[in-house]
Amino acid sequence: VKNLLVILLGLISLFFASASHIAFADDLQDGLSSYKAGEYNNAHKLLSPLAEEGDALAQLFLGVMHEQGQGVPQDYREAAKWYQLSADQGNASAQNLLGLIFEKGRGFPKDLIEAAKWYQLSAEQGHALSQFFLGNMYYKGQGVLQDFIEASKWFELAAQQGIEAAQYNLSVMYFQGQGVLQDYKEAFKGYKILALQGHAKARYNLGLMYYKGQGTQQNYREAFKWFKLSSDQGVVVAYYNLGHLYDHGKGVTQDCMKAFDFYQISANQGNGLAQSNLGLLYNLGKVVPKDYEEALKWYRLSAEQGVKEGQTNFGTMYEKGHAVEQNYTEAIKWYQLSA
Repeated sequence: VKNLLVILLGLISLFFASASHIAFADDLQDGLSSYKAGEYNNAHKLLSPLAEEGDALAQLFLGVMHEQGQGVPQDYREAAKWYQLSADQGNASAQNLLGLIFEKGRGFPKDLIEAAKWYQLSAEQGHALSQFFLGNMYYKGQGVLQDFIEASKWFELAAQQGIEAAQYNLSVMYFQGQGVLQDYKEAFKGYKILALQGHAKARYNLGLMYYKGQGTQQNYREAFKWFKLSSDQGVVVAYYNLGHLYDHGKGVTQDCMKAFDFYQISANQGNGLAQSNLGLLYNLGKVVPKDYEEALKWYRLSAEQGVKEGQTNFGTMYEKGHAVEQNYTEAIKWYQLSA
């Protein structure tokens, strides 16, 4: 909705800049001014006859008002009708919104092929959100055949127009080598741009790249900084990484108590590696009193998620008979799963 509002206000500004060249300029300008002011009843009254007479911009805004329930009861089918009329005249924003109607199944059954068609038409006119949405559809193979090269192309175009999510996805593709040659430096560059703008996941991924020295020089202090910023924004997995850095004294002074605290936060949120490491601290009696039952609990949770370290540690508990009856068969089973 926020992106939609920005686009619509931009369209209103463009209209005002060229109003003298548009038919029905006075009524259309009054209608758009009313919409911008939140006077939806008056906007609907002024824009309806213009939309009926075929004005594409009036049709677009009438569609938006029906979709959002602004001045009229919310009605997705009526919205789609007006979007269709505007889209058929080549209005890129209407094509984008019609694509969304079909993708989300608002008022109609979902139709991803139809959604992709309208996104494509809109994207080819340079509509940034449509370029991003089309990139997603190619990436996931929804409504079109999966094609990472096409996905990267559309993400690139959308990113150039400032769509953060497109820049993030493109950075992921450079990191993984999907649709583009694997290029850690490009991935690092993209993540850093977004991280400096406050993008939480980009901050986490930037931390990983500093930690591993991918696309940049290895720097544990920088890794810690970005993990901390992303954890403050709710990226749960970052708590595990902070715990790991404190546990091993990388980029920070070693502090097993802080490591324990961060592992516990992450483990309680379901992170398997954190669960295994938390179990290890209980098993060894590091920072907290030795407690085999707690160790077993966390190893089990980790092992059941398929974490190899957790499976190995869980197997060790069966081998040694710690907090569980000694059982070599069960131990071997978990060792084999972790192999």
